[in-house]
Amino acid sequence: MADFSFKVSPNILLGSYAASRIGSSVLSYGTKFMVIVDPILRENGTAEKITKALDDKKIDYFIFDEFSKGGDSETLGRCLKLAREAHVHGIIAMGGGKPISVARGVCALYNEIHDLYDFLDGATPKTSPLPLICIPTTIRDAFVFTDSIPLVDARSSTLKLLKAQAGIAKLVLFDPTLTATLTENQLDSMSLETLCIATESYLSQRENFFSDMIAEKSIELFSFALDGSQTLTVTTPKEELLSQAGCMASLSAATSSIGIASLLAMCINARYKISRSLVATILFPYMVEECAKFKADRIAYLAKKMNIAQPEQSDEEAARAFAENIRQRIAKANLPARLKDLSISLEQLALAAEDAGQLDIVNNLPRSMNSDDLFGLIKTAF
Repeated sequence: MADFSFKVSPNILLGSYAASRIGSSVLSYGTKFMVIVDPILRENGTAEKITKALDDKKIDYFIFDEFSKGGDSETLGRCLKLAREAHVHGIIAMGGGKPISVARGVCALYNEIHDLYDFLDGATPKTSPLPLICIPTTIRDAFVFTDSIPLVDARSSTLKLLKAQAGIAKLVLFDPTLTATLTENQLDSMSLETLCIATESYLSQRENFFSDMIAEKSIELFSFALDGSQTLTVTTPKEELLSQAGCMASLSAATSSIGIASLLAMCINARYKISRSLVATILFPYMVEECAKFKADRIAYLAKKMNIAQPEQSDEEAARAFAENIRQRIAKANLPARLKDLSISLEQLALAAEDAGQLDIVNNLPRSMNSDDLFGLIKTAF
């Protein structure tokens, strides 16, 4: 067994209306901040929970919400320029993966003198990062606790993983009330995507006793949130269970790794701006079936933990039941079941598979896979 090394870096605050209490927390890191926020959160008034808390503490801030091109390197460059010109003390990020990834990039590169693209091409930041406070408004961010930042390279529309210093995030705040901004369809797809992340971390070659423990608990919480408890002992509201499960899935992925479905979903999203959650959800049961060829016992354990399979069923039967259960959830939520339903061609998907095969994450998959293997899975799901 390889040595296990784990360093707790960010403080984690999880609770209803936690976002309203952020003012006191950020004062530990300064009085002048850049707030990077998903534009839809300004439109629906959710961002006001943050700005009011900052106003109440007389904290100076300005807001960036210009994500017309998504979370790509050009957007990061604009944010970086604004932050440097304003001489901010830290960054507050609120939203999904795009604003949080851009904010992490700003913090990582704020004190660097080299060009942004040097770091996208593999250079490692050497200076101290700016402090970051993250407020995820979705339940699935597999990188928030890692030292890798997923960004789209605007030069090629491909996914890159920017290397970052350890400990950028000083506080990660999960507020279950913020998921109320999601539509039912979005929440369904994001829930399945996050369940996929927890499952992938459990099946990864990098899994360990700690990531297993966190992944198992995350999956159990998802089971309670999606299906309810078989007893009356769990009375926690669904949105809180999903936030708890999402937090633990992120921790599990950070100490293990994401897998096939998440990797391909990110690369497809980078090239074609198709919903990452939808792609990952579609690929989820096919990923389970692929892994069942050599990790049926681990999938069976999860299936029985979620009461999808019976204790007397064989590992192979339980693994098949797990995949079929995911398909039933997709159908019940009226989500696309095939990649062809997303109006994308196999030729386009082949390019995304090549992109995925170039990333280091491919070394963490449940078995050795190259671009051809990844494309084979895509064809099965097409």
